[in-house]
Amino acid sequence: QVQLMESGGGSVQAGGSLRLSCTASRYTFSSRCMGWFRHAPGKEREGVAQIYTGTSSTLYAASVEGRFTISQDYAKNTVYLQINSLKPEDTAMYYCAAASSCGTWTEADFRSWGQGTQVTVSS
Repeated sequence: QVQLMESGGGSVQAGGSLRLSCTASRYTFSSRCMGWFRHAPGKEREGVAQIYTGTSSTLYAASVEGRFTISQDYAKNTVYLQINSLKPEDTAMYYCAAASSCGTWTEADFRSWGQGTQVTVSS
């Protein structure tokens, strides 16, 4: 059974930082695309960052590039999302997801999803 578990969300003030974590089973983590998506109230879920675990190559949505950094600890089967200079509009449920390859933000390509971790940013 493929499992993804996110952690690290919380309530912070604007300008602060958070690091989200996503731990995956070994089967999922090896040579996979691990992505972070977010779903804000009243908006569609959007992809924000992805990393290919085999090469550590990354891709970011234009809306977050420069503030979000995705990284991995292969030995821990964990992917991180460092979020700096948080803004109220970053408030959302953040989800980790796994796909066989990177390069697309199409949710259907990501077959495994975690339960999400909430990020709330106050002004």
